[in-house]
Amino acid sequence: MKSSIWLIAAALALSTALPAQAADSKIKVVATFSVLGDLASEIGGDHVEVRTLVGPNGDAHTFEPSPADAKAMGGAAVLVENGLGLEGWLGRLISVSGFKGEKVIATEGVKPIAWTGAEEEEGHDHDKPEAKAEAGHDHDGHDHAAHEGHSHSVDPHAWQNPLNGVLYVQNIVAGLSAADPDHAADYKAKGDELASALKAIDANLKTEFAKVPAERRKLVTSHDAFGYFADAYGIQFVAPEGVSTESEASAADVAKIIRQIKAEKITALFAENITDPRLLNQIARETGVTIGGELFSDALSPPDGPAPTYLKMFENNSAKLLGAMKGS
Repeated sequence: MKSSIWLIAAALALSTALPAQAADSKIKVVATFSVLGDLASEIGGDHVEVRTLVGPNGDAHTFEPSPADAKAMGGAAVLVENGLGLEGWLGRLISVSGFKGEKVIATEGVKPIAWTGAEEEEGHDHDKPEAKAEAGHDHDGHDHAAHEGHSHSVDPHAWQNPLNGVLYVQNIVAGLSAADPDHAADYKAKGDELASALKAIDANLKTEFAKVPAERRKLVTSHDAFGYFADAYGIQFVAPEGVSTESEASAADVAKIIRQIKAEKITALFAENITDPRLLNQIARETGVTIGGELFSDALSPPDGPAPTYLKMFENNSAKLLGAMKGS
């Protein structure tokens, strides 16, 4: 990773200075991954030009930025990041890019949940979860670089709860409005529309999952990305990999999950669009449980896929989960 950052710095040093953004041009926005890119595009509409660093089916945990990414960030008026330690590579990228624009931390105001497996990861060097009682702590001056390659003690996948998505929307509206006050009313109107849709999704999911007996609200996924969804709808997710795709499941971890599946008669396994399916295939072979399809966890699908937008992600995932739990 360090070598990549130095290459970026060298490339920027050789490039010419970026021109100032014209007053009548679209606002240039950089979003760190596809969920944020979709929300920024939806809220910004024709007023923004969004570049998403980690695109569809990409993994923000393991991403390595390019010189082109740094150049784009240096010329952006707004940066939208998730926070909660998801983008461990972001601090150095900001530094080498010279970004001076409006920074939006999408998880500001979110109540983070602790990841209980954090202490099991090697190389752990992160603040204790109790020290992060709120996701909305001041990130200005925060040493993002110190988190590079770190393990998580809080779960960064807060977007998996649609009510947290409402906070994401509000934070992006605020950031775009600060950078482009002339169009603040448009950003608010679109933000209100998205927030209403997310609240309706939440209400519907609460109703539908409540119809499923608690003993059937158990399933296995590739990595531990659905903690917020689980908390919201009373589901138990079991994952061989940790909260980051950089962690690896040990043989003992896999054996434990296989025993749990058999003992608790878990009938649903799901792959994720960003993870290698081989481990889940092994678990399926050894338990006789069929893999029920693909869930979208850390990234959206390409435009022609089943989850090209944040709202469609909930539609796809919930349909697959409910179908498996109800045996349909």
